[in-house]
Amino acid sequence: MTVSAFTALSLVPPLVLICVDHAAKLHEALPDVTHFAVNVLAAAQEPVSRRFADLDVERFDGVPFTRGTTGSPLLEGTVASYECAVRDRFPGGDHTIVTAEVVMVTVHGGPPLVHHRGGYARPER
Repeated sequence: MTVSAFTALSLVPPLVLICVDHAAKLHEALPDVTHFAVNVLAAAQEPVSRRFADLDVERFDGVPFTRGTTGSPLLEGTVASYECAVRDRFPGGDHTIVTAEVVMVTVHGGPPLVHHRGGYARPER
């Protein structure tokens, strides 16, 4: 699933939040989710981003991944992965806001994929 927003919330404890559209196919699973991973895609992974945003495909078919310490899927070739334990869920208009504690971060480095104003871009130095 592709989230609408991902951001840092707190340094102590290390918390993040994600926002998930009510129309997202996996939104109905949110009440049962205890852990998730945020995979920060590399600049060359635009096709992976498009695949995970598509409502009509099996997202993981042909996408290499491993299971992290929380059991969450960590995609190969990413810039970084955050493994998170869900803390709270809040209504936020047509989205659900999920706060989570970061339990593990893996950083591989490289330029990230950026989605801005409805399109993909490569960050300039």
